[in-house]
Amino acid sequence: MYRIVLGAAIGYVLGSRAGRERYEQIKRWSRRAADHPAVQGAAGVVNAQISSGLKKKFKR
Repeated sequence: MYRIVLGAAIGYVLGSRAGRERYEQIKRWSRRAADHPAVQGAAGVVNAQISSGLKKKFKR
């Protein structure tokens, strides 16, 4: 999930420097990548691991 956010931020900066058309291309690519089933599955696994870790940390 962290990598997706980082990639979106990098895409934003590069797109803004390259002009509006290039920015729109990068934005479309990043949305397609974020919607890919493999990315969604990985995000689900990471989310479950984080939730599990938080439950263990705050368990009394």
